[in-house]
Amino acid sequence: MKRTPHLLAIQSHVVFGHAGNSAAVFPMQRIGVNVWPLNTVQFSNHTQYGQWAGEVLAPAQIPALIEGIGGIGELGNCDAVLSGYLGSAAQGRAILAGVERIKAVNPKALYLCDPVMGHAQKGCSVPEEVSQFLLQQAAAKADILCPNQLELDSFSGRRAQSLEDCVAMARGLLERGPQVVLVKHLSYPGRAEDAFEMLLVTREESWHLRRPLLCFPRQPVGVGDLTSGLFLARVLLGDNWLQAFEYTAAAVHEVLLETQASASYELQLVRAQDRIAHPRVRFEAQRLSV
Repeated sequence: MKRTPHLLAIQSHVVFGHAGNSAAVFPMQRIGVNVWPLNTVQFSNHTQYGQWAGEVLAPAQIPALIEGIGGIGELGNCDAVLSGYLGSAAQGRAILAGVERIKAVNPKALYLCDPVMGHAQKGCSVPEEVSQFLLQQAAAKADILCPNQLELDSFSGRRAQSLEDCVAMARGLLERGPQVVLVKHLSYPGRAEDAFEMLLVTREESWHLRRPLLCFPRQPVGVGDLTSGLFLARVLLGDNWLQAFEYTAAAVHEVLLETQASASYELQLVRAQDRIAHPRVRFEAQRLSV
């Protein structure tokens, strides 16, 4: 029997609804990955509701929990680390120390950094110290970097003016250390208004993908967390970068179709679980010459 991959997911958690680990853990498990959730914050609900309760995990707890796993001899079985929303820069530094600890016992382990700073339509949503940590430290340690447009622009210090510009900016990020950059949501002048666009860039190739843009009264939160989680999970399950990219786009679209049909503000992950595992739609990425 083929070994089941193991993944340490370090990001936020909400008790109600789906954001951070609450958006990513179940879908990754549903497609066949063992997930070890480590929650950087525990909130009652995601912050776009405008009110919430909860607290941020003390940074020292992150290495303590990782060492606890090491104490029972399991760190060498960790195939990847995923990091997302951070409550503080100190949490970020603790995560990087954890990644280094895991790679010391499993050099093949991957690190996917989802550099959560905000959304292009909502503005930056994390403290300045977190943004600076992501820009100055995290990108250099990541094997896979998954920014949205705001984050890609922030890393590059300018706003993209075209698709070609986005590719060039992503290639610039590769020079800092990552093997691949997945831009989860493109938003540049002149793009098609009825499409949701994504970009995958490696040192050798770049791929562009469009899927229909679905309308919601309020855009669901957690789509980026779901995207990063599914992409990493599929890579651990044996997909190449392109296969994981196309699968992820299809599976996320299936979730959004179910969410739209339910007239829900929260992602309908449970209702869409079979469609996550076996998407009925397929979107073919186009290889770019730039």
